[in-house]
Amino acid sequence: MADAPQLRPQSLVLAFFGNHVLDEGDLCVYSGSIIDVLGRVGTGEQAVRSTLTRMVNRGLLRRQREGRKMFFGLTPQAARILEDGGQRIWRDGAVNENWDGTWTLLGFSLPESWQRQRHDLRSRLTWSGFGALYSGLWIAPGRADVRGVVSELGLDAHVKVFHARADEATDIGEMIRESWDLESLAARYVAFDKRWSTGPDAGSRDPVATRLRLVGEWLRIIRTDPRLPVQHLPEEWPARQAQETFRRIAEETAASANGMARALLETAPLRSA
Repeated sequence: MADAPQLRPQSLVLAFFGNHVLDEGDLCVYSGSIIDVLGRVGTGEQAVRSTLTRMVNRGLLRRQREGRKMFFGLTPQAARILEDGGQRIWRDGAVNENWDGTWTLLGFSLPESWQRQRHDLRSRLTWSGFGALYSGLWIAPGRADVRGVVSELGLDAHVKVFHARADEATDIGEMIRESWDLESLAARYVAFDKRWSTGPDAGSRDPVATRLRLVGEWLRIIRTDPRLPVQHLPEEWPARQAQETFRRIAEETAASANGMARALLETAPLRSA
């Protein structure tokens, strides 16, 4: 597909397991089957093997030997990640139409010499949907739970979290524009819709590859979308049209992709750890 973004092998592996393994119970998949499927979207065998090894080392996948073959299955941590992704895709969606007016405010003050800790905190806050209102004051719509992030970074003593509502005199639209790069976010949705609106994968006859790339690209966008209240975003916010396109193609390809996957994949029951 022209102008398609380059997806990381780990993202594709997770999308593969989310598409074809997560809802099938405790299964593991032969490494050769995973290599075959990811090869259909241009990922080489060595890149897949290296990625599988890294994901085992990171606690995302489990290895299981069956005879001379190596199989891989999801760990509980990876299953939770995929369930969260499914929540974002199928239930929450990309358009926040039910915002209750609350904000999560996170303030922090770190010693000047803690440059690495400051960088790590800002990176994790951005990933969690926060925007910087000021250098030491970050905000997110709704009641965002960031206690785990703060504790993991060892910054509990340096961070304060509040939940509040904006004063009536506050221009929420302006506050959003100051805290998030709306132009960049909108451009990602427009590009996705342009690539996919004419149909699945430019006429591809491989529904497994089509669905893998579709879900991988969509997750890449929505995982960095803070789900800002749509009533305070520019008119005709492109996430709505992009989501309609995503869900239409996902529905059109679901049955054929699942049927082909059942024929392609060699699986085995995942034994208890």
